Amino acid sequence: MRTDATSDFEFFVQLAKLKSLSGAARSMGITPPAATKRLGILEARFRTRLVNRTTRSVSLTPEGETFARYASQILEQVREMEDAIAGSPADPHGRLRINATLGFGRTTIAPLVSEFAKRYPHVDIQFVVTDRPVDLVEGAFDMAIRFGELPDQRLRARRLMSNRRFLCASPKYLERHGMPRRKEDLVDHRCIIHTQNDDAFGVWRFMQEDHLEALKVNGSLASNDGDIVLRWALDGHGILIRSEWDLAKYIQSGRLSLVLPEVVLPSADLFVYYPGQRNESIRARAFIDFLVKHFEAPFVPVDIGKPAGGRKRAGRGKGG
Repeated sequence: MRTDATSDFEFFVQLAKLKSLSGAARSMGITPPAATKRLGILEARFRTRLVNRTTRSVSLTPEGETFARYASQILEQVREMEDAIAGSPADPHGRLRINATLGFGRTTIAPLVSEFAKRYPHVDIQFVVTDRPVDLVEGAFDMAIRFGELPDQRLRARRLMSNRRFLCASPKYLERHGMPRRKEDLVDHRCIIHTQNDDAFGVWRFMQEDHLEALKVNGSLASNDGDIVLRWALDGHGILIRSEWDLAKYIQSGRLSLVLPEVVLPSADLFVYYPGQRNESIRARAFIDFLVKHFEAPFVPVDIGKPAGGRKRAGRGKGG
């Protein structure tokens, strides 16, 4: 566990990064009044004002800049000390700060965190789920578990699982509107839009030899939540792009059918990302190895070789 002094350093570093007392409070798991009180105690201790406060944000005074710089250096040294003396590969100690996507983090990673915590009770875990990628360095995260390409060249990555993406729709939608024969036909169909990060709205991309080809599609339903758009597809509202990790059990049961299975979309492989500027801690290595072992379990992928519409087209898997 961290000492009071170390906790104060962490609080002020978060305040300096976020430039918000309420944001620093959320990151530390305390109330805004408690954050205000903590700042007041720090300023009283050093007998100087550390921040300039307005109704919307805070900015550091010169003394606050100095305090934040030294606090960051001290925290880095504390982490190095903990890694050097606390625990062993068989019994890691210390704090582990993990980020993951909202839906996948809640349904798949959270149970793994629970299992890991039972196995390694001396590791204190802070698990934060967000709809957007976070800055691991600025947010002081040890790692993030996300689908897709490396978001930051300062990071290192380890692939946990290959994960193709497919077009899909419910049989009842295809009975009413017909099966597209080529990807250009999608512009005449109802498409369910999964809005992600800063992607252009309603633009779907397909692999075409050595480049990506964009297609603007139309649809009356859109959401940034993957579970919501999947439910809409199951309800027969249109065609959706989804990964085989989510699709396998629905293809197997016949609740969804593959659409244009020969079309290749950019994959959504699962990675664990971690900062590359320093060695991994014992506890971070333990959790990454734990994830790798879990996702090594056999996963029978979606079978695109069988005709769409039947009930035996896919293997089993864990859906989202």
